[in-house]
Amino acid sequence: LEDINLFASDVALQEAMTREGAGHASKRLAGFGLMAGSADAAELGRLANEQFPRLMTHDRNGNRISRVDVHPAYHDLMGMSVAEGLQASAWMQAATPGVSARQGVYVERAGCLYMAAQADAGHLRSISMTHSAVPALSHHAQITAKWVPKITSRSYDRRLDTVAGKTSLTLGFAFAGQLGANTEAVTTQARPLSDEGDGKLYALSGVVPSVAAPLSDGLLVLAHTAGAASTGPSCFLVPRRLPSDQANTLFIRRLIRRVGLRSCVCADIELDAAQAWLLGEEGQGLEVVSESILHARLDTVIVSAGLMRQCLIQAVHVAEHRMEGGAPSISQPIVHQTLADMALDAEVAGALGFRLARAFDRSSDARAAAWRHLMTPVSVYWVSRRAPMFAAEAIDVLGREGCSQDWPLARLYCDCPVAAMADGTANMMVHGVMRILQREPGIAETVMEELGQAAGDDAHLRAAHVRIEAMLHDPRHLDARGRLLVEALAVLAAGTILRTHGPSAVADAFIKSRMGNQPLQSYGQGLEWADTAMIVRRASPNHA
Repeated sequence: LEDINLFASDVALQEAMTREGAGHASKRLAGFGLMAGSADAAELGRLANEQFPRLMTHDRNGNRISRVDVHPAYHDLMGMSVAEGLQASAWMQAATPGVSARQGVYVERAGCLYMAAQADAGHLRSISMTHSAVPALSHHAQITAKWVPKITSRSYDRRLDTVAGKTSLTLGFAFAGQLGANTEAVTTQARPLSDEGDGKLYALSGVVPSVAAPLSDGLLVLAHTAGAASTGPSCFLVPRRLPSDQANTLFIRRLIRRVGLRSCVCADIELDAAQAWLLGEEGQGLEVVSESILHARLDTVIVSAGLMRQCLIQAVHVAEHRMEGGAPSISQPIVHQTLADMALDAEVAGALGFRLARAFDRSSDARAAAWRHLMTPVSVYWVSRRAPMFAAEAIDVLGREGCSQDWPLARLYCDCPVAAMADGTANMMVHGVMRILQREPGIAETVMEELGQAAGDDAHLRAAHVRIEAMLHDPRHLDARGRLLVEALAVLAAGTILRTHGPSAVADAFIKSRMGNQPLQSYGQGLEWADTAMIVRRASPNHA
């Protein structure tokens, strides 16, 4: 399955772009879909993941360095995504004086990100963190003025150089394991150096584990300062190259061999009095990065949805072309029903992600802001639980070929769990929802009101809404029911989207099978009454 247009062959994606406000971008999306679905892009994805990056800790004279060699295909993929503007498209209007904001920019970018993930999800960690870091930079006007114009450049520059000497910049997060409420995970220490130049300069020392894309031009790092030890960590921007053209004292201690997203370098890093600029105020680091985390989690939903879509079309394509007993495998009722069941979850993953992107586009509206705040962790939780199981089911459809490293599903199977928890585990998402319910109950009330209106007169949706309301009004058991509540919110939201905008066959099948009285433990059950032929035909890359 190669050389297909990932946009033109995906009916659900086309419909989502139109309903969520990016229908005007269909031509651009079709062009990028052709590129991301090409055999060349698939080969780049394969090559970038075929070998682990290689670390050199010292040069030939014994001097400490942090050189990492990656396959050139990784840089080719980065060039493709940067040229499309995926690392900064939401900020490009702000960086260009006199250019008005474009409608649906988040949804349009989400559509491209969804397709780029199907070529390779690993390089998108750097793309996503660069895009998501911009709100944190906005807490420092001088840094914003120097960095954002080069972040928004569409010319990928892989060289190690100063900010002034580069044509484009990438950013990374060095706090992925510190996103929970427990700030004791932050062990890095910061001491002030001066207030001259671009702002408050500090020296950071400590070890930060499991940093994705540590070779970025700058890293956002959380660290404790002596004056704010009791209030929380502060946020800093650590450049790899100092304005004096000297290398900053940021070193890679070891590379981490992750099971998935192998094209993206992941490492433990050491800061040895590395120079860094303070973003925001001391002790306010979690507040500074909160918006960046929210943006990164939106990308987690979109990338995971893209991986699920690619798993699905690989399985459907093989089932349509593999002959068993003189007929295509897909003609067997159990295979057909399994693929139809999977197609429902794949469409829902995209629907939740693109609906969330619309909320980011309209965040100045109170109702959209409430949706964005609550439904971001809800959506991340749902895809983090479904994507790995989904990939395993796709491999089962292929059988022995699916377990072979020569077939793309083996890589997708490894990528799904890693991508889904890139910006926080499932339990962290549940804890995040619980904090919102406790501290900002008005947000949940706004979202529940919108879901109640969207449920209309559908009996299953109404019953689900009533069950969730009952859980919300029983705070004694809310923490113990956290996962149940979050999953119920995700399924209800997905059901309302499909009922309002999707084909009746898809909406009926999803709502009745996911909200009915018969609990289902695996795919391929309970759809004998549904129009599975229509559902599979809609999902197939060959019949859209």
